[in-house]
Amino acid sequence: MEKKTMNFKEASFTQAINISSQWCKEWGEDLLSEEVLADRIAALIKTRNGLRGFFAYALSDKDCFLLDKLPFSLMYKLNEGGEAVAEIVVKNLIMSSAQIIIHRRDNNHEYEIASENISDRCKAILRLLETNAVTRSVNKLLRDLDNMGNSFNNSVKYNSEQKEFIKKQILDIAQ
Repeated sequence: MEKKTMNFKEASFTQAINISSQWCKEWGEDLLSEEVLADRIAALIKTRNGLRGFFAYALSDKDCFLLDKLPFSLMYKLNEGGEAVAEIVVKNLIMSSAQIIIHRRDNNHEYEIASENISDRCKAILRLLETNAVTRSVNKLLRDLDNMGNSFNNSVKYNSEQKEFIKKQILDIAQ
């Protein structure tokens, strides 16, 4: 029987999400050890699509508890990912924090809770990543905050309430 392997360098964003979903499910059912999962994730996040896909799935899926438990082997591999990992997690913290304000304003409590969960997961990861990489990513994105926004192309900028809330969330990383 020939072993099937995935070439992660060619995986699309959607494929990376699906791969991450499958692995998280297998890990949650004790079919995959933390160490094997961490090694697989480390291979996946070496590419831009893999990095984006993994975090898009693992941060947002309420049924995937991997980023709530943050096994040591996973955090070790995420730290090996360096600046790229820190930057994508900080970006997700900023985006989810801005969305919390929008959902509160719209009285959409279900989406507000989902955004808070993403934000909390991001802060937990950032507390365990290498401090210098996190600090550089936070400082870079804070400098760019006025040019960032709620829309895909940043045409709708974050308002002052969102920016203040984002800054509070970032300060909360140190707690």
